[in-house]
Amino acid sequence: MTTGWMTASIADLAQKVGSGATPSGGEAAYKSAGTPLIRSMNVVFFGFKREGLAFLDSQQAAALDGATVKASDVLLNITGASIGRVTLAPADMEGARVNQHVCIIRPRHGVDARYLGAYLSSPAVQSMIWADNTGTTRQALTKQQILGFEVPVAPASEQRRIADKLDAVLTRVDAVNARLARVAPILKRFRQSVLAAATSGRLTEDWRSEHASASWLPRSVESLSVHISDGPFGSNLKSDDYTEQGARVVRLENIGHLKFDASKETFISMEKYETLRKHTLVKGDLLFSSFVDEEVRVCEFPADITEPTINKADCFCVRTDPEQVNRHFLAMRLACRSTYEELKELVHGATRPRINLRQLRRLEVMLPSLGEQAEIVRRVQILFAFANRLEARLQAAQTATERLTPALLAKAFRGELVPQDPNDEPASELLKRLAATNTAPATPKRRGRAPKAA
Repeated sequence: MTTGWMTASIADLAQKVGSGATPSGGEAAYKSAGTPLIRSMNVVFFGFKREGLAFLDSQQAAALDGATVKASDVLLNITGASIGRVTLAPADMEGARVNQHVCIIRPRHGVDARYLGAYLSSPAVQSMIWADNTGTTRQALTKQQILGFEVPVAPASEQRRIADKLDAVLTRVDAVNARLARVAPILKRFRQSVLAAATSGRLTEDWRSEHASASWLPRSVESLSVHISDGPFGSNLKSDDYTEQGARVVRLENIGHLKFDASKETFISMEKYETLRKHTLVKGDLLFSSFVDEEVRVCEFPADITEPTINKADCFCVRTDPEQVNRHFLAMRLACRSTYEELKELVHGATRPRINLRQLRRLEVMLPSLGEQAEIVRRVQILFAFANRLEARLQAAQTATERLTPALLAKAFRGELVPQDPNDEPASELLKRLAATNTAPATPKRRGRAPKAA
């Protein structure tokens, strides 16, 4: 129950609402030092991103005097992909300017800037900002639209209590997010360490001593394959050939690091497929991306794809000889960091870092006995399953924390985040004082008891 709350527009609550401009000459006119120019990239929810901060000389800054920032101004992105992002201007941004993509909302005395910024960040307002009356994404917010935003106004003392509570709780949420963000790189390093130990022989040293296994021998990828090829080139398969259904085409975006991404589907007609049938993939084929970026991308073609499927020219197919190599072992060997380093050297200095099929054929790997290969695969799969369980728990925790901030904001503006004090001066008295000094441009107003937020 929101005792003492009222509803008022931004026009009632702000002494300034307005944006700036980009200096003549655009980015080329920015300076390495001087008066900061805050752009949309600097405005992030409950924070301020200093990376990319631009600067103006005194003449450029003077031309934007009307867009001068004061500490704790509410900054709202009003155009583009970041529309709706909100933050408070840090103390050291006093005297900065904003460009045309950022709006300054300066609350009147008695309106807590943190409270107003938090409300503009809340799910109800963000949903309204991101959709216009037709349900499509809004391209820009005008000053009149912003002035007309209606805000549930708590008593001034309660505004401060809400803002203090949000500051404390969201600081803890940020700390949790920071800790969670450190886990994914650790899991990635763990998997690479497992692969390094597995494909160097360290993981199965005990097994070899017990089984008197043969020494590891160098073998080329080609010698371990019964079939190794790329897909159709050039005019044989163009983007114009893609259809809504039919036979599938494996593209680079489907090939991940020991993982096939089936969410990105590409098809060609069955008639076109018949002309490319020789490129058909079969269960257990290894798919290798020719593109060398941050890691080797190699995976097994999944058995649950039922449509006939071919690979594109830049997606190599390696069909292994089961009498010589365990395909799971070869996939692990190709995915390890040492393979990446070797391939990276092959494409050093290339503008398009891709290997060719000949280089993949000649790539040498150290190969243990089939028995040791099977043991390596078994141990790696156990360790990877452990990492997968941790990753699933991490994703669940990250999803929960992503939902926490919107839930806290919604609760705050339902009047449920902090205790209400019947001794607080009601918001109606605050609005009376603001109305007495209100010089903002006129806009339609509607006052009354604040509705409960959804």
